[in-house]
Amino acid sequence: MTPSSTLTETLNEQLALHALPLERFREIANRLFAAGIVIREEDGVEQRLYDDARRIEATLQDYFQLAGFRLEHNLKGEFFRLYAPGAEVPGMPEDGLDPVPGLRARLSPDFVAAALALRFQYQQGLSEGGNRLTDSGEVLTRFEELSATLQTQLKRALPPTSVERQRLLNDLKRHRLIRLAANFSMDDEDALLAIRPTILGIISDDMLEAALESEPLSVAERVEGEQAGLQVMLDAADAAEDESIEGNLE
Repeated sequence: MTPSSTLTETLNEQLALHALPLERFREIANRLFAAGIVIREEDGVEQRLYDDARRIEATLQDYFQLAGFRLEHNLKGEFFRLYAPGAEVPGMPEDGLDPVPGLRARLSPDFVAAALALRFQYQQGLSEGGNRLTDSGEVLTRFEELSATLQTQLKRALPPTSVERQRLLNDLKRHRLIRLAANFSMDDEDALLAIRPTILGIISDDMLEAALESEPLSVAERVEGEQAGLQVMLDAADAAEDESIEGNLE
């Protein structure tokens, strides 16, 4: 970069090396800021965003690092996840920055409890293997099994109404923690949902272990404590409600 060049000019020079326009860079960055994750195993739009992000990964890393964000690229799972400054990232050292409350997700206790239950089920699925574990590293489970895990491990029930339960599932999908078949129904006992490997990026072993401890904290206090510590990047509640997750589970 010459003394007279600007950051935008330098960015354009880097993008030109990969034949990507600035508008495409903005699209990728905006998706990461808005949803916190870009995963290839989604619709065609997100697949192309992921593929383009891979081409300019070093540039994206530099861009987010300037503002204190951390961009994780999971090659096996084929996804990018963006973490806010000060976020607790499982498997990664602390960045030494102060958390920015305004960038944290506004997570409900129901969401946090469900995420913890899914993490517990995911670990079980990895240990058991078999038909529950897919080639892409997802663990298959049933909605009733999620409910049972909440009851037995966290002593907590699902939201009481079907509307609230569907909203919870939508939030879990939006954060890319689960994948549902297009014809999924909570009323179908045989309907499967897939727990994605992305669950490992927001629920650490320590967080899960703390949530499962019975003493000295009550269950309600444990869930509230995990809500405060859970660092899912940016609130995705404003993401498009009609965003679909395609593909049927085997």
